Amino acid sequence: MSMTTNSSPDFRPATPRPAYLDTLNAAQRQAVETLDGPVLVLAGAGTGKTRVLITRLAHLLVTGRAKPWNILAVTFTNKAAREMRERIAAIIGPAAEQIWLGTFHAICVRILRRHAELVGLKSNFTILDADDQVRLLKQLLQAEGIDDKRWPARVLMGTIQRWKDRALSPDRVPAEDAMDLAGGRIVQLYRQYQERLLTLNAADFGDLMLHCVELFQKHPEVLAEYHDRFKYMLVDEYQDTNVAQYLWLRLLAQKNKNICCVGDDDQSIYGWRGAEVGNILKFEKDFPGAAVIRLEQNYRSTPHILAAAGGLIAKNEGRLGKTLWTETNEGEKVRVRGVWDGEEEARTVGEEVEALQRAGNSLSEMAVLVRAGFQTREFEERFVTLGVPYRVVGGPRFYERLEIRDAIAYLRIIAQPDDDLAFERIVNTPRRGLGDATLQAAHQLARAQGTSLMAACRQLVGTDELKPKPRKSLSDLIRDFDRWRAELAHMPHPDLAQLVLDESGYTAMWQADKSPEAPGRLENLKELIRAMEEFESLAGFLEHISLVMENAEDSSLDQLSIMTLHSAKGLEFDTVFLPGWEEGLFPHQRALDESGAQGLEEERRLAYVGLTRARKRADILYAANRRVHGLWQNSLPSRFVSELPADHVEQVTEGGLFGGTARQSEWGAASRGGLYASSPPRDGGGYFEAGRRFPRREQPTLEGVPYSVATNKPNADGFQRGTRVFHQKFGMGTVRAVEADKLEIDFDKAGTKKVLAAFVEKK
Repeated sequence: MSMTTNSSPDFRPATPRPAYLDTLNAAQRQAVETLDGPVLVLAGAGTGKTRVLITRLAHLLVTGRAKPWNILAVTFTNKAAREMRERIAAIIGPAAEQIWLGTFHAICVRILRRHAELVGLKSNFTILDADDQVRLLKQLLQAEGIDDKRWPARVLMGTIQRWKDRALSPDRVPAEDAMDLAGGRIVQLYRQYQERLLTLNAADFGDLMLHCVELFQKHPEVLAEYHDRFKYMLVDEYQDTNVAQYLWLRLLAQKNKNICCVGDDDQSIYGWRGAEVGNILKFEKDFPGAAVIRLEQNYRSTPHILAAAGGLIAKNEGRLGKTLWTETNEGEKVRVRGVWDGEEEARTVGEEVEALQRAGNSLSEMAVLVRAGFQTREFEERFVTLGVPYRVVGGPRFYERLEIRDAIAYLRIIAQPDDDLAFERIVNTPRRGLGDATLQAAHQLARAQGTSLMAACRQLVGTDELKPKPRKSLSDLIRDFDRWRAELAHMPHPDLAQLVLDESGYTAMWQADKSPEAPGRLENLKELIRAMEEFESLAGFLEHISLVMENAEDSSLDQLSIMTLHSAKGLEFDTVFLPGWEEGLFPHQRALDESGAQGLEEERRLAYVGLTRARKRADILYAANRRVHGLWQNSLPSRFVSELPADHVEQVTEGGLFGGTARQSEWGAASRGGLYASSPPRDGGGYFEAGRRFPRREQPTLEGVPYSVATNKPNADGFQRGTRVFHQKFGMGTVRAVEADKLEIDFDKAGTKKVLAAFVEKK
């Protein structure tokens, strides 16, 4: 990659110098005052890019380089556009309203309304939402005799929208892209879909960019009009642009070339939704002679956090390169901690949160950032237990998610057949041909007889009130619920839940869904099954859910934030907890399988984003064991852990790897030498407390040798019959026998168990 220096073309500073320039550092001022020609501002995390964008825009107007209507400023979100307009108005006043400032799609709508007839539309065209798009495509599938169950409309629509993100009209789709989707007729369906949209005088979200690109390509006189209008262009978050947005910007900038793109190649984390990091990497090639200005002074994080993040991201090859620095105090090193499993991970974070609270820290300045949505469940439950107010940012709480509510509705009906609300929710989910007419008949009978919907349906299926097909579907569903309820007497309730999800077709429904959300929904369902294993019965689990759901979010409270790493971009907190840094989870195996080396680099950028959200403290955690898809799996620490520069990392070992007293060097040797190569912990029956089951687990081994022996752990010297001890998992207990490095302990609540001396503490 070319490493263009920070030299810039001549510029004409305002006279007298505007006061707003005095608030900028040298690199920021250069980015503001370099007004002519193409400019790429590589703005590292926390380096003040928004201030640069706004000040640059104001500077164009104050210096007389442009009138408000000669400036095009593009953002990715409406929130960013509103904030930018408000801050510009504070500098230049009402003239800010005349700037063409908005999201890519908002600006494209404005252009298309003026030139709609040139793309086959009328100026009052409708913009279809996602549901309308799928409904329209379903009509086309039905007309073509294509099985919607084999080729779901939502899946095919996802393919069409990805083509639109790449600016591919039906005539431009490469033959190899079409594959055998919809029996080889996907491109034909795409063409029919586009024709139908024009007939309806409608466009979907993807069309807004696609039509605009084609408008400029096919009508040079229209493009020339906008060349004359837009003398200067500013683009925010350039690393997140897709192909269509990239082409649109290049077309608009090809005459004046006064385009300033602000972005950070190290924070390009949306490849899964079409973003092309290559757009920012090839900026200098697209615009020869471009000035590349690096904003590297960070105003957010401590030197240790910046150095740790910088050392990690330096492993990526696809980047332009920059080094963040700060004038703040050194601060704390990034903490890295190994724990036994996800439950201990949540407990550890909970303890740290409480300690920070006692020290006077605000919950609103703390965040737990996870790689996958299913990880939030254990943290949510732990915070509920501790009474720590929290909010889930960027999505619903775990038990409020659509797929979890659906699954719980099935279980509620098994536990309580008269639960009408649950029955209504899933009677036709997945689709069984039980529409409004069926439910209306059931409601009428239930009201007339004062019975539940389930009881009414039992009567309906024995009559001719319903048509044969819905009657059979309803009869089969009732028979399934009766069979599942009978199974509950002799089948563990987590196994039954899995059986219900599979036999009902609910799991298959999400497996067939190719939307970006579907894999996460399937992971959440697996996490739900895992959560049930901690409870003695289905009734106990459902009661727990009710109590959790009662903890409604109160926006007036001081709350800790839980969110995915993707949702955290653009945010910052004093303290950030980063759990789940394990191979397969982070980097995520799906990203590696689907995108190879590019997927790994994007995962590393995601880790960089997570670390740079922290102002003062960053804690990384990884578990030796994790329940994945219902099975215990030994986990290897993420490769990202070993890529962190040692000088800026503190390996936290107090309390031991799993509550013992392992030294850092021993833990490092164990993690490298194959601690996780042994069999995963198996449930040995466990014990119950307050309705929750705590599994009995085998201790980890190294090639069949107990961990304490393999790593030269001390034996049980010092322990004797009657010694009071504490174990992280089982609590307080009394030693009843000593054998080598093993102790037989009568735990106060967990019963008698054999454990290694390394994992208990004298009390």
